[in-house]
Amino acid sequence: DWDDIPSSSALEEISEEEAVQIIAEPLLPLRSSTLRDYVDHSETLAKLVDLGVDLSQVEKRQKAGQLLLTLDFEKDIRKILLFLKDVGVEDNQLGPFLTKNPYILAEDLEALETRVAYLKSKKFGKAEIAQMVSRAPYLLLFSVQRLDNRLGFFKNELGFSVKKTKDLVIRLPRLLTGKLEPVKENLQVCQIELGFQHNEIQQIVFKTPKILTASKKRLKQTFDYLHNIMGIPHHMLTRFPQVFNSKLLRIKERHMFLTFLGRAQYDPAQPSYISLDQLVSLPDEVFCTEIAKASIQDFEKFLKTL
Repeated sequence: DWDDIPSSSALEEISEEEAVQIIAEPLLPLRSSTLRDYVDHSETLAKLVDLGVDLSQVEKRQKAGQLLLTLDFEKDIRKILLFLKDVGVEDNQLGPFLTKNPYILAEDLEALETRVAYLKSKKFGKAEIAQMVSRAPYLLLFSVQRLDNRLGFFKNELGFSVKKTKDLVIRLPRLLTGKLEPVKENLQVCQIELGFQHNEIQQIVFKTPKILTASKKRLKQTFDYLHNIMGIPHHMLTRFPQVFNSKLLRIKERHMFLTFLGRAQYDPAQPSYISLDQLVSLPDEVFCTEIAKASIQDFEKFLKTL
């Protein structure tokens, strides 16, 4: 799950250094360390607080605090808010959005409109663009050139059609804003270290895009256990790649319990076959009663013996 990944990892979308470079004006030195001290004197900050912007988060971002103090709500900010609403960011999401990406308030409106027009020209629908912008708040800081290079990278690297490439980035829009190195490394790990064929990697990535940004160590450990301990062949892992998003501990505990009960059967040709999906995605209760044919108490007792 995304939540397991420390935010300092490769997913730090566009870096704050890059975002800061986008702001050209020389900024005021802050006399106070907290933006809250300025709210009473700054109509702009007061209005942003009303919108739900969390100033304590904003001031952790490089130069964002000074930036907000240089902007005028009516002159600079209102038009960006109207633009974001037009793109499809919900009213109640404007505050959280600007908390994550205050830098967009310093962007040139025309440049922002050009980027949205580019996405439309690539046949992304309005709702899709709204979803992408909401889920990857830095997306609109990217120039058209950079967005185009990104889409090209995924299309070529994965050998996807235009439609499949679009579908991929709609489902995981931070692929467009994150760093590419980890993605390249993960593709290499899948091919060279885990031994998947190109067409298998295509299927795996299309079903679970998160594989592209997962921790390499975790990928390798999970594969090692599934393939070498549980004996699951590559073609089965390709059919159920969501298993790579599961916690390894969960896979181990359930596999060992099934082994203990003599029910660990992962060959679809056998009558007592258990799919990887059933193994990992069911809640404990259901897994025990329906798959292990045991009580949850049995399972808990078994786990204590490990």
